Amino acid sequence: MTNPSDSISGHWLGYLYLILPSLLLLLVSLWTMHRRRSPEGIRRPGRWAIAATLSFILLDSGMLAALPRLELSFGPLAFPLGSLLLLRLSLCLLHMLATSLWRRRRSPSNPPRLGGLALLWLLHLALTAVLVDALYVEPFAVQVTELELNAPGLRGDRPLRVLHLTDPHVERTTKREREVLELAQSLRPDLIVLTGDYLNINNLSDPIAQRDARDFLSQLAAPLGVYAVGGTVESPERVRILFEGLDIVFLDDQVWPLGENGLYIVGVDNPNWGREWERDQAALHRLMASVPEDAYSLLLYHTPDLARVAAEEGVNLYLAGHTHGGQVCLPFYGAIVTASRFGKQYEAGHYVLGQTHLYVSRGLGMEGFEVTPRVRFFCPPEVVLLTLVPEAAP
Repeated sequence: MTNPSDSISGHWLGYLYLILPSLLLLLVSLWTMHRRRSPEGIRRPGRWAIAATLSFILLDSGMLAALPRLELSFGPLAFPLGSLLLLRLSLCLLHMLATSLWRRRRSPSNPPRLGGLALLWLLHLALTAVLVDALYVEPFAVQVTELELNAPGLRGDRPLRVLHLTDPHVERTTKREREVLELAQSLRPDLIVLTGDYLNINNLSDPIAQRDARDFLSQLAAPLGVYAVGGTVESPERVRILFEGLDIVFLDDQVWPLGENGLYIVGVDNPNWGREWERDQAALHRLMASVPEDAYSLLLYHTPDLARVAAEEGVNLYLAGHTHGGQVCLPFYGAIVTASRFGKQYEAGHYVLGQTHLYVSRGLGMEGFEVTPRVRFFCPPEVVLLTLVPEAAP
């Protein structure tokens, strides 16, 4: 159990990591504006460019170091900071090179002004704004996506509400996990389904991460139960330990008929971490053979890579994650990387393949591995509430 006083002191230290570099950056900016009034300041813009760049690098280090202190994100710091340092220095070097070339083309009696330095500041500030959004805002702006589907084969006189959660990537319990648990309760789903990647790659052997992931999973509850399959991060043995003793049905290449409402949950696992796609394809074929033709089938599989096979097998609804929606997206383009066999074809959202409805969720957590920070940009986390409407429902 965490000592509350430790948490409070950690928060104060996190705020100091943010405040002190910001104050230094403010002082450097005021000094730069003061020096630009003098001829010496105009002749030596490179010094101010270096000073500004170093100040922004210090601000980057403060923003990254504050994340675990504020209990927001717990990824490694060295490599992400190194990546940002290279980016900041590249901007500075480009500015100095452009200034040098511009100086050579002008007469000595007409020295260059500080317009280039202002542009460098704007680029640094823009990068800082992106980092603030990607590190502190978007990862915790959990969105609820609601989708209503007609469900032929589903029996009953009222719709069935299915809450889909995927890719928690728990490092520690943060405000994101707490918000997701509140949403899972307030949305009042009839059942909850989980489609893998419960820990982060860097935290697989971390007992605190394992404890917090189990605590998160143990608080999920719904009248018709909670059902899960594995992902591509944890080994089968680690997943077994993670779910042991929890009131969650873990489907390891299994079909689970859900009462008398005609819903059959088909869970295909990733025992080889998604690397043996043919094995998973054969498993789906075998499992669908045991689902009655007049039933409504719900497939849980971590990635969207079985999309075309699921359509051939007549799956009604297929829920997946894995892509994180790209996690980092560009406007008007979307995901840069999806880690899917189909690239961007099924990067995120709702797709229809014949009679099969596929929904690929952007998921909840983040991966950054060792090199990049834990970020989301133009791709906030998502929980998906699907309302399945039986034919007999009014």
